[in-house]
Amino acid sequence: MTFKKFIFQLHKILGLTTGLVVFIVAITGCCWAFKEEIESLYDDYKKVVPQNQAILTPTQAKQLAKDVFPNNTVHGTLFKKADDAIEVIFYDAEPEFYQSVFLNPYSGKVIQVDDHLSGFFAFILKGHMRMWLPKDIGEQVVGASILIFIMIIISGFILWIPKKKKNLKQRLKFDWKKTTRWKRKNFDLHTIIGFYVCSLALILAFTGSVISYNWLKYVVYKSTGGDKVPAFIIPENKSKVAMDEGIIPMDTLIVKLLKESPDAESFELHYPKTDEESIYVEVSNSKGLYYDSDYRFFDQNTLEELETPAIYGKYKDAKFADKILRMNYDIHIGAIGGIAGKILAFLISLLTATLPVTGVLMWYGRRYKKKVTDV
Repeated sequence: MTFKKFIFQLHKILGLTTGLVVFIVAITGCCWAFKEEIESLYDDYKKVVPQNQAILTPTQAKQLAKDVFPNNTVHGTLFKKADDAIEVIFYDAEPEFYQSVFLNPYSGKVIQVDDHLSGFFAFILKGHMRMWLPKDIGEQVVGASILIFIMIIISGFILWIPKKKKNLKQRLKFDWKKTTRWKRKNFDLHTIIGFYVCSLALILAFTGSVISYNWLKYVVYKSTGGDKVPAFIIPENKSKVAMDEGIIPMDTLIVKLLKESPDAESFELHYPKTDEESIYVEVSNSKGLYYDSDYRFFDQNTLEELETPAIYGKYKDAKFADKILRMNYDIHIGAIGGIAGKILAFLISLLTATLPVTGVLMWYGRRYKKKVTDV
């Protein structure tokens, strides 16, 4: 067996094995690309009339939201601009529970409750992440299939390279005539589209694998010269004794941060789970982007700012390797390039979804032809 025949067999077997998974992941990726833009068309309830009075404190917001879901865990509270509702986010892993309570920041009135595990985009995300299978099984199936898809892309490029230079033109553009048969058209759709999307599809697949596997995240970080911990670490308080019980330091933190960073998009405050854990606030500095967010930690008794040994700290302190890993998600969804990047990610995902289809049709056509010849 020649090298190319071996690569062809490998490409075929891996493609048939993972084709359905790749198709679903790619199609759901298309649908997810413009999630924020689509949701913004019907989220007017998140806006309020600004008032000349103090907004709810983190403690008040948590207590009011807990009246709605008294038996669930508050993950954090999101504070935005003066005309935005406060969002209290609830999350529990077992049984899975993920909902948000939106409050008027001045009166504390409950505006709306959103269930993040229901609706169109929740359905799409479950398909993209785990094929609508149980979480433990589905995530492994998708993760392994996308790693295999990277091998399929590489083997496909090797097969695409023509033996003779004069045939290169046929691999770069469609040259169909009225007499061109469907098998040839299908072959061209698979090879030509595959060539043009392979590099960007490889980026999307690789960044998705980094999200799925911590070991790959570690390898990427260390190979780019990282010297911190490629994980999320919340430092412990430095102080051991709480201050005056009549004053909750955390309740003054958001006002303090709003003054320090008036141009920030949002402040997501996470309540300490223990007396030893510090307060964690994610400061979003750019709309629709995550990589340049500041992850800040404060002693829950004194509000002294603390440093973390992990890559998720202040963005200004991030080194090259830190930025590469931080950008991974924004690259994966195309947000790193703004609306143009999202359009590109949408198109690449859509075209990638055609490859398993045309590949299966090629396999079927050859097998069917062989059977007819045998008869």
